[in-house]
Amino acid sequence: MKKQSGFEIRPEERQNWVSIAFVWIGSVICVPALMIGGMLGAGLTLGGLFAAILIGYALICVLMIFMGMLGCDTGLPTAVAASSALGEKGAKYIISSILAISCIGWFGIQASVCGASFSSMILDMTGVDIPVWASSIFWGIVMLLTACFRFAGLKWLNNIAVPLLAIVLVYTLVDVLTGGGAEHLQDYVPTAPMGFVAALSAAIGSFVVAAAISGDYCRFARSRGDVVKSSIVGVLPAGLVILVVGAVLAICTGSYDISVVLASSGLPLVGLIALILATWTTNVSNAYSGGLSLSVLLGQDEKKSQLTTAVAGVVGTVLAAVGILNSIQGFLSLLSAIVPALMGVMIADYWILGRGDPERYELREGFFAPGLISFFLGALVACVTGGTFASIPFLTALNLPFFIGPVNGIIVSMLLYVVMASAGRKRA
Repeated sequence: MKKQSGFEIRPEERQNWVSIAFVWIGSVICVPALMIGGMLGAGLTLGGLFAAILIGYALICVLMIFMGMLGCDTGLPTAVAASSALGEKGAKYIISSILAISCIGWFGIQASVCGASFSSMILDMTGVDIPVWASSIFWGIVMLLTACFRFAGLKWLNNIAVPLLAIVLVYTLVDVLTGGGAEHLQDYVPTAPMGFVAALSAAIGSFVVAAAISGDYCRFARSRGDVVKSSIVGVLPAGLVILVVGAVLAICTGSYDISVVLASSGLPLVGLIALILATWTTNVSNAYSGGLSLSVLLGQDEKKSQLTTAVAGVVGTVLAAVGILNSIQGFLSLLSAIVPALMGVMIADYWILGRGDPERYELREGFFAPGLISFFLGALVACVTGGTFASIPFLTALNLPFFIGPVNGIIVSMLLYVVMASAGRKRA
């Protein structure tokens, strides 16, 4: 067993909690969050909307705190820290692959959305028709260059983008409400009623992968207290606001296309800036975490993470440019469903069996069977009960909805790990 990995954080690299909170705020404020807010708004009353978002993001915050404190204590990103629960090879070949593919894929989707919206809005404003592939490549490269500055780049970008985004969204919201939207909101009745559990699952799914990789950023925190403060302040208020804003804008305008909504405010240039910044701040995080996971997968250490971040961003940008991402969004949804099970085994390993003591934490060599079995079974339960297989023709028989899929996966993987790993220790 080993404790050295080449990813530990030096004391001078530690950041205050405000800096980390701004990274989370920038990640929460994104185009998909606005769209998910619109979807929830179409299916829930305003009271139900608030409750689903608040409960869902509160659960995400709890998971982020556990995962973030693990990263803070060890100085390790999630892809490396998972070695204790899954073994170094298990974390390297399985978890690193899942996290890398997920982050790279979402980088490409965000770059594609940004490119398409940029081209559309530029055409409306100037009459100039810029090919979507060219816009996607341009913005993908811009986002990638920022990500290559590692955490310093995230801190710089979010300190600028978050306040400006807030101003733009507040302006758009006020403009829509004063333009007749307030009356429509008062009389609103959900057009596509949605069950509360389904809405809660959607709210959790919108940011649950970020909870899994929270160690990538919270490892820079100075203390566990800073992890708690940055997670709560950076996620709960921003998550509640951005999803509610997305719901209100969609209800008042009748459109879930955020570029259309922002352009309808009468200031299309302001809307374009808001959309680009919302995508940019999120995509820098995608490239950064994708690069870290890819670095672990390739057997590299922290010193090579800038190179693997560049590779992650380039691959995502190419996927955006060639327009094949629509065909893999279902696969990315699958990844979002199974990632929470990873948190179950890691939390059980460090916080239950390890009692949250950094001195008891060790990186296991090879593959660790209890962790791998618990992870796979937890992920399967999440997929079966969370509706992941509903849209796959030959797997519809495995669609057995029950409670909240990601939460089910976490609970099952956690319980199985405690039982199996404890039994293994007794035999040893």
